[in-house]
Amino acid sequence: MPGRRPIILGVVGDSAAGKTTLTRGLMNILGPERVTHVCTDDYHKYDRQERAQLGITPLHPDCNYVDVMELHLERLHYGQPILKPVYDHRNGSLVRPEYVQPREFVIVEGLLGFSSPALEAFYDVKVYLDPPEELRRIWKIKRDTTKRGYTEEQVQAELQRREQDSERFIRPQRE
Repeated sequence: MPGRRPIILGVVGDSAAGKTTLTRGLMNILGPERVTHVCTDDYHKYDRQERAQLGITPLHPDCNYVDVMELHLERLHYGQPILKPVYDHRNGSLVRPEYVQPREFVIVEGLLGFSSPALEAFYDVKVYLDPPEELRRIWKIKRDTTKRGYTEEQVQAELQRREQDSERFIRPQRE
């Protein structure tokens, strides 16, 4: 990709809105060898256990290194590599960072990708996923009970706990 900067696509929405599914589809269409994928969940400051102790949700900007996201998106925009943190959804832990080189396309997906003017400035294409709330809740319960080890009651309680942060920090990104 010498001499050309990557095309950066942002896919944002609430938890279980379909961001990862859409991103995987785009990667398949564009060709995985041409796409760098960055998930903003990797920029969580706290692991799952720490978030529970602190009473903070991953939807709150204070729970994420938004400033590091901004720096990394700028580097990717200019075709430069990053050392990206990694969050393991299976067990809610923060693990070894990974070296990421931008390819022809960079897809950034997650909860807070459009949450600051600095982040918004680097996208060539922005998509906000907003499925009907009832459907999103069904998807979240199914995903979190089958892939993340939660009970349905735990997911329902977490949805309730996250509602205020979703309203304050996630939904305004639709604009």
